[in-house]
Amino acid sequence: MLTVEELNDRLIDLAFAEDIGDGYQTTLCCIPADAMGESKLLIKEEGVFAGVDIAKEVFRRFDPTMEVEVYIEDGTHVKPGDIVMSVKGKIQSLLQTERLMLNILQRMSGIATMTNKYVERLKGTKTRVLDTRKTTPGMRMLEKLAVKIGGGTNHRIGLFDMILLKDNHIDFAGGIENAISRCHEYLKEKGKDLKIEIEVRDFAELQRVLDFGGVDRIMLDNFTPAETKKAVELIAGRYETESSGGITFDTIRDYAEQGVDFISVGALTHSVKGLDMSFKAADSDKLVIK
Repeated sequence: MLTVEELNDRLIDLAFAEDIGDGYQTTLCCIPADAMGESKLLIKEEGVFAGVDIAKEVFRRFDPTMEVEVYIEDGTHVKPGDIVMSVKGKIQSLLQTERLMLNILQRMSGIATMTNKYVERLKGTKTRVLDTRKTTPGMRMLEKLAVKIGGGTNHRIGLFDMILLKDNHIDFAGGIENAISRCHEYLKEKGKDLKIEIEVRDFAELQRVLDFGGVDRIMLDNFTPAETKKAVELIAGRYETESSGGITFDTIRDYAEQGVDFISVGALTHSVKGLDMSFKAADSDKLVIK
């Protein structure tokens, strides 16, 4: 299995290939190869900044001679006019890496900003907001990192690091008891130590799980807040609890106040607006670095 670093390297390589190809022709035709310059990353919208390390890696992998100076770190609340970093080097390199770097930082910062809003919404409760697998293909590691930077908690990374028995698994396995039993048999046979979560759709399924046991977390799928409160009372600390299904920013607090441990929110990654920022030549503006 590839490491996080290897996955990110592949993402950068693919991004270079699809965007630059055999060269940024506009830049190559009008900017001398030995021309040197400096650009600054300017924030244009309030939010939570995320992605500085991957930005530095983009510059390093494209042109190791580029010099990056960072003024604002990940997780910082930023506002219009803030300057995150300055980059010095060949102008051709600055222009060829600009869009890829911005695409990543805008996406990650948008996710961190959205996550932080949900986290703030849950303040005063014990509930933690979880991300999902509803991520941009190839960018999952970066998007899940952005969730953490925004104060959220990562659910499973992929299909490999946790057992999550959903309705289809249960139905195809012939019921809750069969599904849980086969999980334990498989984990023992393969020598794996993975947490087991199971989704329940109603109180009848919940009771069957409570009677049979053998799981670590129960996901309450499409329960109302009132049903969630009753379910949490039935589970009574025996297992972790998670709410999922149709929960919005407006309703998430209602669920958290019922005592659930986690709430998973696909909107953290699947429908986020990127945070507005730009990468401009340093001598084209009069901004002062604070």
